[in-house]
Amino acid sequence: MYPFVRLAFQMWRHRNDPPLGRDEVHVSRHICWPWDLDFQMELNNGRTLTLYDLGRIPYAHRTGLLKVLKDQGWMLALAGASVRWRKRVRMFDRIEMRTTYLGRDERFFYVLQTMWRKGEAVSSLLCRTVISDANGIVSTERLGQHMPDYLVDKEMPKWVEDWIAAENSRTWPPEV
Repeated sequence: MYPFVRLAFQMWRHRNDPPLGRDEVHVSRHICWPWDLDFQMELNNGRTLTLYDLGRIPYAHRTGLLKVLKDQGWMLALAGASVRWRKRVRMFDRIEMRTTYLGRDERFFYVLQTMWRKGEAVSSLLCRTVISDANGIVSTERLGQHMPDYLVDKEMPKWVEDWIAAENSRTWPPEV
C-alpha cells in the first residue's frame, strides 16, 4: 500500500520551507520501518522507489510545480528511471534524501535523488519525469511558460546525456 500518511507528513514537515530555485537541493529525512523490508530484512527495492516519491513530491511543491499542475489540470508521472544500490539499508536506519533538478529536453525533466546514511551514499535514482494532460505529454516549453527558470538551458552531466541516448535507442514496444 502506498504510504499516504508518510507523504502527508513530508508535505506537512516541509510546508513552511522556503521556495527552491532551479539549482537548489531539497533535503528530507526518512526512517526505514519494518514494513519497508524485504525477506532479507533490508529496504525493499520497490519501496526504495516509493520512498523516492516522498522526496520528489515535496520538492515539486517547493519549486512551485505542484501549484502549476493544479492550476493547469496537469499530472506528473515518472517516465523512466535508473537506480543504483550500493549499501544495505536496515530496519530503523535513518536516511537523508537529496533531490535536485538536472535539466530537460523537449518532453522530459531529469531529476537526481540520492539516499544517504551516516554521510555515506546508499542509493541513487536518476529519473525522467513527464507532465501530461488529457491530450498526452505537455512539452517542457509549455510548462516553462509557467516556470521560466526551467526554460533556461542547463548543461546536464555527460553520464545523464549518455543514459538519455541509451533510453532513446531502446525499442518500443520491447521485443520479447
